[in-house]
Amino acid sequence: MIRVLLAEDVQMVRGALVALLDLEPDMQVVASVANGDEIVPAVEKNKPDVAVLDIDLPGMDGLSAAAQIHEVAPATRTLILTSLGRPGTLRRALNARVNGFILKDAPINQLADAIRGVAVGRRVIDSQLALTAWDGDECPLTPRELEVLRLAADGADAMEIAGTLYLSVGTIRNYLTTVTMKLEARNRIDAVRIARKAGWL
Repeated sequence: MIRVLLAEDVQMVRGALVALLDLEPDMQVVASVANGDEIVPAVEKNKPDVAVLDIDLPGMDGLSAAAQIHEVAPATRTLILTSLGRPGTLRRALNARVNGFILKDAPINQLADAIRGVAVGRRVIDSQLALTAWDGDECPLTPRELEVLRLAADGADAMEIAGTLYLSVGTIRNYLTTVTMKLEARNRIDAVRIARKAGWL
């Protein structure tokens, strides 16, 4: 029996997925959560074989949770379930060492097969998305530049970002200027839009 944890913030979607996966003869949903901050504690408590994680969740996002799961519960494999089928998103998922990546509009039998594949140690990635990612542009930003832009995207100003990252306000402004130039953006808001569209944020 494959023990599954499901993280999805939309209650109706979560309920439907739990019901459908529980119909599979070789699967049991041992936990379902709506908030990213609940994922790692639920993994530690329930010890699932596979954690199926949405990327966009309240609290910690699914990719950050996947990275933490690999640290605290290496026996639990991770499968990202998302509507964000962008190449940059897949690259971020691979960098977080997820074991699988499947789109939300896939049929339920495809999800069940992906869970089975991940459970036995295979890496399962939506084939069309993998081809798109192969052809997609590499992110030109450094990890620190991405971190600064991510905080700016969440609405933080230069002073707040400086406080969060323990850097000077001048350094943060320099990062934001560099990011805007690298992305050939008109301003910070445009830089966030470009990075989100590419799946880098």
